[in-house]
Amino acid sequence: MESSIDVAGVSGLVSAGARLTLGIDPGTAIVGYSVVASRGNTLSMVVCGVITTPAGMPLAQRLQQIYQRLGEIIATYQPTDAAMEELFFAKNARTALTVGHARGVIMLALANGGLSIAEYTPRQVKQAVTGYGNADKTQVGEMVRILLNLRAVPRPDDAADAAAVAICHLNTVPLLRERSVNPWEGR
Repeated sequence: MESSIDVAGVSGLVSAGARLTLGIDPGTAIVGYSVVASRGNTLSMVVCGVITTPAGMPLAQRLQQIYQRLGEIIATYQPTDAAMEELFFAKNARTALTVGHARGVIMLALANGGLSIAEYTPRQVKQAVTGYGNADKTQVGEMVRILLNLRAVPRPDDAADAAAVAICHLNTVPLLRERSVNPWEGR
């Protein structure tokens, strides 16, 4: 499931000076992804969707499928950087380990695609998108819809979460640059 603009539109965004960030909501069964364009203070959705792998498929094949599909997305949309949600599991160690494998494969695909990778906690993403670090999925989805001027909240939730990660990154990086100071300057 994917919603997107045409690829010719992507090259137009890039030539117009837009920054394209690939947001990732990692998983093994479902990986949410979204490419969000930023030009000045304007954010727009380029593509949003999920990569799904069958539950009965061996883990190595599922990871391979995630890696290959992400490589295709990177080659098609040519994002300038990437952001991923950090792993957060408090209950099931087996699930955390499996998702950790997927995160490793995702990071490898991003690095092989030449992308810098930023990581954000779920709380940081929620704070950046809604202004409230304990926001629920409905609130996050609705703010994604509003901030990207969409008619509907991206579905499934994994796709909306990936868009939220991209928005978080696009709104955080300028602040980090603004606050960065050369510690050796003025000494």
